[in-house]
Amino acid sequence: MTAPKIKIQELDSVVIRFAGDSGDGMQLTGTQFTNTAAIVGNDISTLPDYPAEIRAPAGTLAGVSGFQVQLSEHDIWTPGDAPHVLIAMNPAALKVSLPDLDVAATIIVNTDAFSKSNLKKAGYASNPLKDGSLDKYTVYKMPITSLNRTAVKEVESLSSKGVDRSQNFFALGLVYWLYDRPLENTLAWIKTKFAKRPEVAEANILALQAGYFYGDTTRAFQTRYRIRAASLPPGTYRKVSGNEAIALGLVTAAQKADKLLFYGAYPITPASDILHTLAPLRNYNVITFQAEDEIAAMGATVGAAFGGVMAVTGTSGPGLALKSEALNLAVMLELPLVIVNVQRGGPSTGLPTKVEQSDLLQAMFGRNGESPIPILAPATPADGFEIAIEAYRLAVRAMSPVMILSDGYLGNSAEPWRIPDPDSIPPIIIEHPTAANSDDGSFLPYKRDPITLGRPWALPGTPGLEHRMGGLEKSPEKGNVSYAPEDHQRMTDDRAAKVARLADVIPEQTVFGPKQGELLVIGWGSTYGAIHAAVARAQTKGQSVAQAHLRYINPFPRNLGFLLQRYRHILVAEMNMGQLSLLLRGRYLRDLATLHKVKGRPFKISEISHKIDEILAGAAS
Repeated sequence: MTAPKIKIQELDSVVIRFAGDSGDGMQLTGTQFTNTAAIVGNDISTLPDYPAEIRAPAGTLAGVSGFQVQLSEHDIWTPGDAPHVLIAMNPAALKVSLPDLDVAATIIVNTDAFSKSNLKKAGYASNPLKDGSLDKYTVYKMPITSLNRTAVKEVESLSSKGVDRSQNFFALGLVYWLYDRPLENTLAWIKTKFAKRPEVAEANILALQAGYFYGDTTRAFQTRYRIRAASLPPGTYRKVSGNEAIALGLVTAAQKADKLLFYGAYPITPASDILHTLAPLRNYNVITFQAEDEIAAMGATVGAAFGGVMAVTGTSGPGLALKSEALNLAVMLELPLVIVNVQRGGPSTGLPTKVEQSDLLQAMFGRNGESPIPILAPATPADGFEIAIEAYRLAVRAMSPVMILSDGYLGNSAEPWRIPDPDSIPPIIIEHPTAANSDDGSFLPYKRDPITLGRPWALPGTPGLEHRMGGLEKSPEKGNVSYAPEDHQRMTDDRAAKVARLADVIPEQTVFGPKQGELLVIGWGSTYGAIHAAVARAQTKGQSVAQAHLRYINPFPRNLGFLLQRYRHILVAEMNMGQLSLLLRGRYLRDLATLHKVKGRPFKISEISHKIDEILAGAAS
C-alpha cells in the first residue's frame, strides 16, 4: 500500500510564532527562519518578544520567549495580528500564546515537555493536550525532545544538556519542511557559527536535518505550504533590523560628512545592538566607546562633538533621563550631535524588553530651561537608515543636538531593505572656520548664519579662533558669560528659532489616501505598519480615510496644520497615554480622537480598524 501523496498548497502569506523557554533558542530559531525567507524572496516582518530577566525561572510564564514572523508574496506592514501556526516547546509557551492565535490556527507542540511539574509551573490544572481545551485548533503532538535525542545520540562529547540545546533546530527543520524552505542557508550558518566547536555544529546539523525529514516520514502532515517570492522593486536586498539600519545610517552620514564617527554608549536594552553593530566597523573610521555609565557616555559624546567629529550616543528612556544634564550642556554650547533613544516601557526601569512610545514628552521637554531640539522618528526598521543620515544633516545645519526616537519594536524587528546606491546620497557639507569673522579681527563663536541661525563650528586648536565655551548663559556673538536680561532673551529666542527654521528644509507632510475627507489617522514611529494596513483596509471598504505618519516631530512639517483642516475627524494612535495628541492639540487647536495602548505590545491592525469603524459610525449617526 503506497502512502498518500503530499499536497502542495499555495499561500499568499502566513504568520508563524516560535515560542518556548528563554533558554530554548527561540530568537535564534526565528531569526534563521526569517533569514531563509528573505533569501527565498518573501516580504517579511518580525516581532521578537523575550523576557527582561537574564534567566527567568525555567518553565514559567515569565520565562517565555517568542519570535513571530509574517512572510508573504506581497507587501506587508506588520508581523501579523494572529499567528496561523504556533510551535510551542512547553506548556508555558502554549498558555502565553493561546490568546493571540488565529481561530483556525495550527499548533505543533512538544509533548515531552508536558510533565506534571511543567504544567504546574504554567498554571495548568489539567493537561490541555488531553482535556479538550484545544479542540478548535489543529494540534500536532510530537515528542520533539525524544526525537532530537535519538537524532544526535551518535555525537560524542556532548552532555545531555548540550544535546537538548539542539532541539530548537529540530523544530526549525520541521517547519522548513512544512513551508517548503531550503536548509542550505542555515546549514552554512551553523558551520560558520560553531566552527570552533565541531561537536555542537554536528549536533545542530543532525537536528535540523532530522526535523526536516521527520516532516516527510511521519505522514502526520498531508499538506505542505508554499509562499512565492514577493514582487519587490529590482535591486540588491538584505534583511535589516531597526537598530542595524540606524547603525548603518550613522556610518554613512559620517562618510558623507567626511568625519570620524564616535559612538559613546552604556549598554541598555533595547539599544545595545547599535553598539554591537558599530563596534566591528573600525575600518570605516568608527570609534566605539563603552562607558561606565550613561552620564559618562553623554559627557564623552559632548566632548567628541566639541573636538570636531561626528558624535553620537544611544540609550533608552532610563538612560536618557541620566543624560539630560549633559545633553542640555550640548544645547547651550550649540554642538551638533545625535542621540538615539530606542524607547521601552516605563516608568523607571519599566519594561526593558517591551515596546512603548512614552518618551516623546521627555524628548521635547526633559531638560531644564527653554531647550528645544529637533526630533525625528523612523517609521519602519529600514527607515532608520535614512533617519540617521537626516538627523546628522539637521544637527550640522542647526548646530544643535538632534534626537532620534526609535523603539524596541522597530529596533528588534526586521524587514527586507533595498541597499541604496551610495552615490545617490548627497554629501553633508561642513565648513569649519579658519579665520576671524569680525571686523576687528577677533573670532565670534556665536555669530549666527543669517539663514540657519547656526553658529560657526570651530575646531579646537585652530590658531586665532580661541573662544570661551561653557554652560552659563552667553552674550550674543561673543559668547562671553552674561546675566543681562536682554542677552538671555535673545539667546533663548535664537536657540528656539534655529530649530523652528528647520521646517523650511524638511519635507512637507505626505498623506496616504484622499487629500481631504472624513477621517485622517495620524501616528508616528513604529505604529506606521498597523495604521497603514488598517487605513488600506478601510479604503477597500469605500471609507473616506487617510493616513499621515509623522517622521519629523520637532519641528512639525510646515503644512501639517493645513492638512488637519481638510478632514472632518482626526484620530491619533500611539503607544502612550496621548503625548502626540497633547502636542497637536496645543499647536493646532484641533479636537482629536485618540487611541492609546501601553500593554508592551505593538498595535494590531484590528484594533485600529475597529476604532476607525467606531468613529465613522458615530459620524454617520
